[in-house]
Amino acid sequence: MKNHRPRWFTRTFAFCLLNTVLLNTEYFSPPARAAEKLNVLFIATDDWRTEIACYGAKGMLSPTVDKLAASGVKFDRAYCQFPLCNPSRTSLLNGRFPTTTGVMENTTHVRTAHPDWVTLPEHFKNSGYYAVKTGKIFHGSLEDAKSWSEIADAKVPAGRGIKPAPGAAKKQVKGKQDPAQSDRIIVLDGDGEDHVDYYTALRGIELLEKHKDGPFFIAVGFLKPHSPPTAPKKFFDLFDPAKIELPPDFAPRPTVPPGFPEASVPKRNGDLFVGRDATPEAAREMIRAYRASAAWTDWNISRVLAALDRLKLADKTIVVFFGDHGYHLGEKGKWSKHNSNFEVSAHVPLIVRLPGAAGNGKPCPRTVSFVDVYPTLAELCGLARPDGLEGHSFAALLRDPNAQWDHPAFTVAKNAGFFGKSVRTERWRYTEWDDGKNGAVLFDHDADQHEMANLAADPKHAETLAQLKAMLKQIPAAK
Repeated sequence: MKNHRPRWFTRTFAFCLLNTVLLNTEYFSPPARAAEKLNVLFIATDDWRTEIACYGAKGMLSPTVDKLAASGVKFDRAYCQFPLCNPSRTSLLNGRFPTTTGVMENTTHVRTAHPDWVTLPEHFKNSGYYAVKTGKIFHGSLEDAKSWSEIADAKVPAGRGIKPAPGAAKKQVKGKQDPAQSDRIIVLDGDGEDHVDYYTALRGIELLEKHKDGPFFIAVGFLKPHSPPTAPKKFFDLFDPAKIELPPDFAPRPTVPPGFPEASVPKRNGDLFVGRDATPEAAREMIRAYRASAAWTDWNISRVLAALDRLKLADKTIVVFFGDHGYHLGEKGKWSKHNSNFEVSAHVPLIVRLPGAAGNGKPCPRTVSFVDVYPTLAELCGLARPDGLEGHSFAALLRDPNAQWDHPAFTVAKNAGFFGKSVRTERWRYTEWDDGKNGAVLFDHDADQHEMANLAADPKHAETLAQLKAMLKQIPAAK
């Protein structure tokens, strides 16, 4: 029998069939949407470790971040490259390790040594995006005007604000926070209208409204839960200190456990419990304040994300949420993050929601790093990868969070003059101080998530230790 279908029908059918095949193959992947000029909403928080309900933190209330994790990809093993604000943010925003940036404290501006580097927001600005920030993205006074189309920081209105602590130093040392200001708990009235984070959220909403036609790279940076832990009273009321569990290795002051090298635990705390012991009761109150501060930050983030939805921008905007480094809350007697290469200082929350990504709603168990964020966003938005980046794009993990991934995470830190280098795989964390001359620690996170037993001297793990030791050579040499 002759086929009486006209040629136009055959061509149309073939075209539809081809489209059907393509739509159901890996060729139709999220990065292919780059031609649509996806926007980026870049949400940064300060000192927020994985003390978040969706990361398994018991008793924590974080509905906004939990909802974001349920609609994006939550990276369960994400790590910063240096557990301190300026080095970590400089590393992330330049896609390079701290040993390459040379920034390992809170006073050096990356432009001093590398004036021609193109930062992450600058790359978007140069590629036709409106790159604007409000709040803390680079570290404090080390903001980088060259990176942005506009800096739109919010201010607390006249007549409002937090009063200085009694006895606070009139003049602070550059790059260091006055202990009298940081080592305290602040309870706010209302919704927190005396703190700049309240207004940073408002400014973030204004920026979304102003630039809704895109393409935009809007960065919103919240100061909390950085010390001093601060929140409105109603957020403190959400937590009962009597129900807060202290870490199993809690101690009144920084303590080196048996079998650990002296270099592994700093002798003095920074920011919290500075020069004073932490009783169990005081520790629970401080953890309560930290959680209240984090819960209030979650609420401020909800205001920004609600605006994204209201403006119908969610389906064309990549949302990135992260905390700039981890944080001790009494583990090994230590508070805050300074000079620590333990898991709680290096482990960070990282959630990426890419519209239409097959991996949305799934956790990713792979080990990723902050240096990977820059090349990932460049790829997702169809931008060229600048020369010199040292990270790896994890765009494929947004399609399949369980995809093969062979990149460990590296963290460096300084303590008492010693340089510590860590490597983290999906199972192991290994750290050497001063290339091993001042000790090493090896932890099996499958069996010891609190890092209580140092296995570095155990002959049963000699082969694993040798493999991890070799991986440390991948960290670029300090320049």
